[in-house]
Amino acid sequence: MISITLLQDVVDYGIIGLLGIMSFLSFFFWIERLLFYRALKVETYQYKEALEMDVSNHIHIISSFGSNAPYIGLLGTVFGIILTFYTMGLSGEIDVKHIMSSLALALKATAMGLVVAIPAIFLYNHLVRKIEKILVQWDLAHKEPKRAA
Repeated sequence: MISITLLQDVVDYGIIGLLGIMSFLSFFFWIERLLFYRALKVETYQYKEALEMDVSNHIHIISSFGSNAPYIGLLGTVFGIILTFYTMGLSGEIDVKHIMSSLALALKATAMGLVVAIPAIFLYNHLVRKIEKILVQWDLAHKEPKRAA
């Protein structure tokens, strides 16, 4: 049988670790996109669709992390609460100090999920706005000048 402390460590380090990786990747792809946009020459693109494909590359990852991180944190909290009740049931004792500390530790997964999600959504929205500006720049660069009649 698997020990309770092992399960608690798996939930704790597994969920928090996954959220940490998601946070790192969100910032990594945000920085990568900013560097790409800085070096981008809009005039070199003949077709707007090709430009759109290049500028929107990888931003779906940031959006996915921002929208799913709270659910992963909530999953960690639910597992933490389940383990707390399970250990209470096994021991047969109701130690308020142990219950409250276990529940507080379980809630940190939800907090971590929000800590990952909120910046990821800000980063995603920042990139979407930059993409809109780049596409307008392409439109302006490829606009045919009006001829005098």
